[in-house]
Amino acid sequence: MTGSALLVHHDKALNYHFHDSHPFHPIRLKLTLDLLAEARALEPSAMLASRPATDDELLQVHQPAFLEAVKALSASPPGPGWLERAEQYGLGDGDTPFFPGMHDAAAYIAGGSITAAEAVMSGRCDHALHLGGGLHHALSARAAGFCVYNDVSVAIAYVRQRYQARVLYIDTDVHHGDGVQWSFYSDPEVCTYSIHETGKYLFPGTGFVQERGEHQGYGTSVNIPLQPYTEDDSWMECFEQSIRRLVEYFKPDLIISQHGCDAHAYDPLSHMQCSMAIYDQMPAIIHSLAHKHCEGRWVAVGGGGYDIWRVVPRAWSLLWLEMTDHPLKRSLKQQPRTPLPQAWRERWKGQSSVSLPAEWLDDLTHWEGIPRRDEITAKNRESLAVALQDFPKV
Repeated sequence: MTGSALLVHHDKALNYHFHDSHPFHPIRLKLTLDLLAEARALEPSAMLASRPATDDELLQVHQPAFLEAVKALSASPPGPGWLERAEQYGLGDGDTPFFPGMHDAAAYIAGGSITAAEAVMSGRCDHALHLGGGLHHALSARAAGFCVYNDVSVAIAYVRQRYQARVLYIDTDVHHGDGVQWSFYSDPEVCTYSIHETGKYLFPGTGFVQERGEHQGYGTSVNIPLQPYTEDDSWMECFEQSIRRLVEYFKPDLIISQHGCDAHAYDPLSHMQCSMAIYDQMPAIIHSLAHKHCEGRWVAVGGGGYDIWRVVPRAWSLLWLEMTDHPLKRSLKQQPRTPLPQAWRERWKGQSSVSLPAEWLDDLTHWEGIPRRDEITAKNRESLAVALQDFPKV
């Protein structure tokens, strides 16, 4: 399984920075790019510079009044009256506070996902990765969940308008991909799939199996809500069974996948107990499906992930290694105890508040099992069965 791949990036995406103590910190991108460089897995020729999204492109998803608010609150300081109106647009003092230069940084992130999608749909490459993207919670008229502009929805709208492609969106973030789902809830040509910790306990409180789309789009919204403390085996069972059946049923022209890596046991913002294994295995499944059903057309974006030192760089690097069919990725099957580059660990250990991992994959020999494993697995299977009841087996 081969295919050309490009990694889309622009340093202006690093300006998407709420404040130094905010969990969504752009240093995640630097850590990942540096790890890939030290692993000799990222050549300059594989990098593609992104552009900012235009207002017209953003307006395919977002309301004009929201763009006006984002631009006004990006000034330092904002003009009179805007401070009082910030909360109306989800840009108050909560999860997604406004910051200087916000519009420009968020437009570059949205533009990065468009750049990746255009590179794939134009035939420039088979696969494209935009790690700065994946801001899946932003709504048409409101920021939410650390997300200002919904770059994924903007990129899907671009692909639909320019190429009339049938798009399957796969969201593996631990938080439900609500913003993308609502953007295309009645569109039969866009299927949104999300596997996540149940919204019964976790933000944004949505993503239940009953959310199936509406009108002509009924049946093109698929949610797999999993129980808290789900481990690798149950997560992967639910993911693989559901995504294979869905791709066979929907027959997309393009797969766009979001790779938040916050279902890991180390992540501070969820209750899941998964290891690096799922971030090794999920991209491989998506990769094979893209070649089988979409002539290789696959766009991947980043997303959540708040253990920025131990989890995010490894998970996102494994994604790129899969997209490029790198020998290191293949060797992990025979040598799962493969060490990370020592130079990377030495460079960053002084800044990290935790001990950096020594190996690409987690050593699970010392992990304690979850006492309710059987009950959790059974409940996840029940949710899976309900979610898949309308899709034929393959």
